[in-house]
Amino acid sequence: MTLGKLNSNRATTAQPVDLVGKVKALALLSGGLDSRLAVRLLQQQGVEVEAVNYITPFCTCTSKSSCRLEAKKASEEYGIKLKVFYLFEEFLEIVKHPKYGHGSGLNPCLDCRILMFKKAKAYMKDVGAKFIVTGEVLGERPMSQTLEAIKKIEKESGLEGYIVRPLSAHLFRESVPEKNGWVDRSQFAGISGRSRKPQIELAEKLNLREYPCPAGGCLLTDTDFSNRLAKLLGYQSNPNRNDIMLLKVGRHFWFQEKGCVFGRLIVGRNESENFRLQALAREGDWLLESASSLGPTAIIRANHPRDEEVEKAAIAVARYSQGRHKDKVEVDVKRPNGGLVKTIVVKHPLEQFIQLSW
Repeated sequence: MTLGKLNSNRATTAQPVDLVGKVKALALLSGGLDSRLAVRLLQQQGVEVEAVNYITPFCTCTSKSSCRLEAKKASEEYGIKLKVFYLFEEFLEIVKHPKYGHGSGLNPCLDCRILMFKKAKAYMKDVGAKFIVTGEVLGERPMSQTLEAIKKIEKESGLEGYIVRPLSAHLFRESVPEKNGWVDRSQFAGISGRSRKPQIELAEKLNLREYPCPAGGCLLTDTDFSNRLAKLLGYQSNPNRNDIMLLKVGRHFWFQEKGCVFGRLIVGRNESENFRLQALAREGDWLLESASSLGPTAIIRANHPRDEEVEKAAIAVARYSQGRHKDKVEVDVKRPNGGLVKTIVVKHPLEQFIQLSW
């Protein structure tokens, strides 16, 4: 659907807004274009806005490009307060036991949105906001932004009628804020679908020039990452944040006995990942590094690994080192505190690695 006229004479029960400083909304602010537009449309009507942002261990954000950084930039640009919530234990529970199921991976999209809206509802009361505003666009996301899904999320979160979606408002029934004249519905849009063109046109009308390109997302939609997480949860029902962060790094090999996973080996793929693995190593881990050639750092994280698992890990480290074509490679086995446990000599790394079973 096209953008349509923001100043149309569309019939509405809303009254002119004259409540500057008296009406406050709480925005779900990712920092992306959609949420920025939603905030700006409310601010143009004199509505006071505060914002919340959510971070989970499954965000695809990096230190240079993150939802939190973009949300912070947007909040500073628009002069609004921002509260950042880090969701871990509660979020992990809905990943393991989603009421409304998973998507293509382990992504519990509906349950995720319900959790976020519930958190927003509680915080809305704390800050004295009267309603929630989001940048949601009908039909933009296949799981969480269909009409049926949106209705379900509103009902489950206890926010029926109190969520305003300025970008798609004309495609929904009037919300309570619209009916009560807290906001002017005629100034909102009727965008739907996955095209970004209507949002870009609206950004130009609102003189919004700087905003991030579509990026980021959730690692749980990635099948490879979801497979890693499923294996981890198969033998470790309550992993901590460090365990999850380790899933994002390196090549993963899984130690199994009689078909059951009991640990893993993570091998760095470059210098940056080697440093990351060293930082993530914790007491009880085994840290492996090539002693005779440049190569990867690796971590064994398992419940009481046997000598044969340590030997297999050393072979993998040697195989990915620059000495893999040599007759032998020496691999140091250490504890994270730096104490050398032993040095393993791996002969003909490539040949031995091919023969390994994981």
